Formats: sequence, C-alpha cells, structure tokens
Amino acid sequence: MFRLAANDLSVGYGKEPIVENLSVKIPDKQITSIIGSNGCGKSTLLKAITRIIPYEGGTVLLDGSQIATMKTKDVAKKMAILPQTTDSASGLTVGELVSYGRFPHQNGFGRLKQQDIEAIHWAMEVTAILPFKHRTVDELSGGQRQRVWIAMALAQETDIILLDEPTTYLDMAHQLDVLQLLERLNKEEGRTIVMVLHDINQAARFSDFLIAMRAGQIIQSGSPEEVFTKEMLLHVYEIDGEIGKDPRTGRPMCMTYDLVKQKEKNNHEKTINTAI
Repeated sequence: MFRLAANDLSVGYGKEPIVENLSVKIPDKQITSIIGSNGCGKSTLLKAITRIIPYEGGTVLLDGSQIATMKTKDVAKKMAILPQTTDSASGLTVGELVSYGRFPHQNGFGRLKQQDIEAIHWAMEVTAILPFKHRTVDELSGGQRQRVWIAMALAQETDIILLDEPTTYLDMAHQLDVLQLLERLNKEEGRTIVMVLHDINQAARFSDFLIAMRAGQIIQSGSPEEVFTKEMLLHVYEIDGEIGKDPRTGRPMCMTYDLVKQKEKNNHEKTINTAI
C-alpha cells in the first residue's frame, strides 16, 4: 500500500534542474531511507514531496489527493516534517517549541487541551528532553536542540514522519537513540518513517526500503539486500566498497572502501554493463 507517492516530479533552483521526471512510491508503515552523495537531490526530493519547496512538474499524492491543493492543516494532520535546517526559535522554551507540534489539532482559540498536553509530555519524554522543558532552546547544545525539533515533530502525532538528516549534530549514542526511537514508532505504532541519511550503514540497519539517488535520479530502490551492493556503491558514491553482514542484525554493511579513480571507474562500469 502506498499513501505517499510522486509521479514524474521535476524540481529545480532557478534554471538549474535538480530532480527531473522522478517517480517513487513510499511504502506504508515501513522505514524508508533516501541515500546518495552530496548534491544528488535527496533533500530536494524530500522538500518537494512535503511542500517545503514548489515543484515545476509532475504530482505528489497523499492518500490519493494532490498535496499541492490540500489545506496546510489537513496535510499537517497526516504528515510531520523535520527539515535539515531549522529556525533558531530564539527566546522560546523547550516546552513552548514542542507545543507548536500541536498546531494542526488546535481550534481557532489555540488553547491546549489535555490530549495536547499529554502528547507534548510524551514527545519530550521519549526524546529525553523533559528535564529541559523550562530552559530556552538557545541555551542547549546542538544535539539537544536537534532532539527538541524531533520532539516537536513527534508531538504532531501523525502517521507519516519525514526527517531530513535527523542525526545531524548528534554523537554516536544519541544517533542510535534517535534511530531506535523511530524504529519503535514504526514497529509498535505502525508509523511510516521517511528519512534522508548520510550514513549508509545506519540506513541499511534501520530501513525496510532504500532509495539510492544520483544526479537527481533514482538509481535503485528496494530492500537493503537488493540495493546495498558493490555496484550501487560504485555507481552512486564512486567508491570500491567491500560489503559484509552486520554481525548483530544480518543486514548488509560496508566494511571498508577506497576511492575509485576515473579510469578504474570506467573499467568497473564496463564490467557491470557487460554483466547486465
């Protein structure tokens, strides 16, 4: 089942096309990670399907309706978004910022109901920021601020959560905390998670579905076992990688790699094309 899909999507900045005629369906109630090198269009794709930036051609469908024509509150009740760069939220306390996640559920008076208060408390608790509730966001470290923004997205209580590099600024332990939290939301509550990740081993470990991009196009999509191949690493990242299995999860992982020089890359690609 697919609640969120893009058809023939084209997006650009000025006259420069970033994504062209791209079509993708996001599996419902699964974790999907979009991977690829810097500048390949990962974040642009995520921004376009969430209406952060406009698209020049094609359609984005959410539950069968064109997202471009839907009311903002209607979209926000179904889909929460954590962009890569967030506003400074200067002067706001942690509790105040997280409470903004309840905006789609509030009436014209904007008063918090008991359900809103419980959702805000839960979001701060699971992201381990409850002790900072009354501190201003400005006082926090980069990693702590990132967890506050994630809590705001969780407080929105949507079935679909989209995150652009959610582990940015976090150390290894807190990266694992966030990814395991998203995994629990998926497994225990059936939420659809879509995220852009730079760490391909984390993507393979925590995802059910991978989308590998290069130059604004999807090179391959499918399960980690289908996508995470030596050929994909060469074509998408221009590296010669050695792939093994994660001893704890059995998922594929890149054990080590070297950069591929252009001549070697051409020979590798000729071999791949011949095999195909």
